Amino acid sequence: MPSHDRSFTRGRPRRRRFDDEHDPADDAYVSRSRRRTTGPTPPPRELDGRAGEDVDGPPEGDRWSTWDAADKGPEPRPGWVVTATGAVDTELGVLKTGKEADVHLVRRAEPGETGILMAAKRYRSSEHRMFHRDAGYLQGRRVRRSRETRAMASRTDFGRDLLAGQWARAEFAALSTLWAAGVPVPYPVSVDETEVLLELVGDGDSAAPRLAQLRPDTAELADLWAQLCEALLGLARHGLTHGDLSAFNLLVDDGRLVVIDLPQVVDVVGNPFGPSYLGRDVDRIAEWFAARGLPGATAAREALLADLTAELGITHPGTSHR
Repeated sequence: MPSHDRSFTRGRPRRRRFDDEHDPADDAYVSRSRRRTTGPTPPPRELDGRAGEDVDGPPEGDRWSTWDAADKGPEPRPGWVVTATGAVDTELGVLKTGKEADVHLVRRAEPGETGILMAAKRYRSSEHRMFHRDAGYLQGRRVRRSRETRAMASRTDFGRDLLAGQWARAEFAALSTLWAAGVPVPYPVSVDETEVLLELVGDGDSAAPRLAQLRPDTAELADLWAQLCEALLGLARHGLTHGDLSAFNLLVDDGRLVVIDLPQVVDVVGNPFGPSYLGRDVDRIAEWFAARGLPGATAAREALLADLTAELGITHPGTSHR
């Protein structure tokens, strides 16, 4: 009778395996032998002393840099921007909370380096956020797919997530355009989904104060007004107005005025409410300067409005849209 090349284990026939086949029984035997001689094998996550942590995460800090996958800011980039893919982001706290987004303080550094501080503006998820009064701001903005347009209009969870991403990208795009044109705004480092990473305007260790926090004297007030007029004209040269301008959306960095918070930036010509947003921006900020004692505040407001409407090519600012 021909042999079938079988071996027998406890009376049960078993096909003999080739030498290069994997036999789970061998693993069990080796494992038992190893435990007898070396003790229990530690779980893989304990091998580098990081038990309980995400083994795919960085050895320090909170996450790997998002630079590689994000959309980048305009070139030429400032020299302080950290572009190394091996850099790590560390969360240092919250700088500001708002209705639609929170701003966090983040340090980005390569291992062993000091790195840089940035502001991370994060638009909230659909269950924790609601964009109040956004219908007017969105006039003139379009998305490619009609399904996305309907979802945003009906405020489904999907639509709200789309809105958050649209606001983040709108702010990033506006900041990129304005920074490249020399308008005093923070440098936009990158945008990734609903997070915009921005230059931290300040002394390198802390953020600059808002205009609303200051009590400038008469000379300082006049200088800040002149800077504001030039900044608003910079927006107007691109057909834009801030859309929600106030003393809380302006920083003063060692005497230099910086415009912030631009997700709702308005195309004055493309948006039917554009002229009224322009008028409201000027009225609000002029009222603040007048209350602080700006000499000739009424005439200054009228002159600014005339310059902006001339730059934009419109005849009047319209009725304030609130």
